[in-house]
Amino acid sequence: MIINTGQRTDIPAFYSEWFANRLKEGIVCVRNPYYPNQVSRYRLDPSVVDCIGFCTKNPEPMFKYMNLLNNYGQYWFVTITPYGRDIEPNVKDKHKIIEDFKYLSSIVGINSVGWRYDPIFITDKYSIEYHLRAFEKMASSLEGYTKTVVISFIDLYSKVKRNFPEAIEVSRENRLLIGKKFVDIASAHGMILKPCAEGNELEVFGADCGGCMKISDYEKAIGKKLNAPKKREARAECTCYLSCDIGAYNTCKHFCRYCYANSETSKVLTISKLHNTNSPFLIGNYQKDDIISDVAQKSWIIKQESIF
Repeated sequence: MIINTGQRTDIPAFYSEWFANRLKEGIVCVRNPYYPNQVSRYRLDPSVVDCIGFCTKNPEPMFKYMNLLNNYGQYWFVTITPYGRDIEPNVKDKHKIIEDFKYLSSIVGINSVGWRYDPIFITDKYSIEYHLRAFEKMASSLEGYTKTVVISFIDLYSKVKRNFPEAIEVSRENRLLIGKKFVDIASAHGMILKPCAEGNELEVFGADCGGCMKISDYEKAIGKKLNAPKKREARAECTCYLSCDIGAYNTCKHFCRYCYANSETSKVLTISKLHNTNSPFLIGNYQKDDIISDVAQKSWIIKQESIF
């Protein structure tokens, strides 16, 4: 099976010690975000967990614990955007993230790490020309360290509208202009560009519009075929295989203004105080009215079959 860590928060950046303790203990508990007394309990054991998916803006805090992941398959997405602290207040220097990306790639391998340049939005400061220059510069720096770059254009969810009221949708004309240029730049640097939940409009330019995190991507990362159960996503436009996320909403302290997983900064600061590095839960601990379900887990690896 596959465990994901990055749909709701950034565990490597802010909760690496907690995750290391979960790997050591072999158990992690997750509250249902809509029915908090319903708890899913997972085993963290390489005999049943074939791959762990990460999505982070700062992988470096996890580096000292990488030995704990030696027996697990891994796939990492590292987000590197061109925005300043006016948009991403607590994201560290992008030049350092690029160097961390290269180091991570050297550890896990080029098939196990992808670059995310998203979300894309346009302002007077962050113009189309600015994005083209930044994307070219970053792609050049990351050449040879990944084969994948994922992009998306900003989605104006209610949380985004509240925290980033001046944000506007990117027009179709500009999406096509940026998308075509990005596909060409990515290709020139040995990368396939994958739009995230953007439909098929960039396919004509050579983008891979089949999903940014498919079972085939996990298979390439671990070098083995997987017999994964069929799964339907809540978002019709998303074809990725995302499940079993162990994070929690309103806990990411990057405070990016475009974030869909946080509601308010004050709420994040309050909730994050309930974090305990020794708890099986990212936030809080067991409660007396918890309904705990031990998730049925098994390896999906097809024995005797390799993708190579």
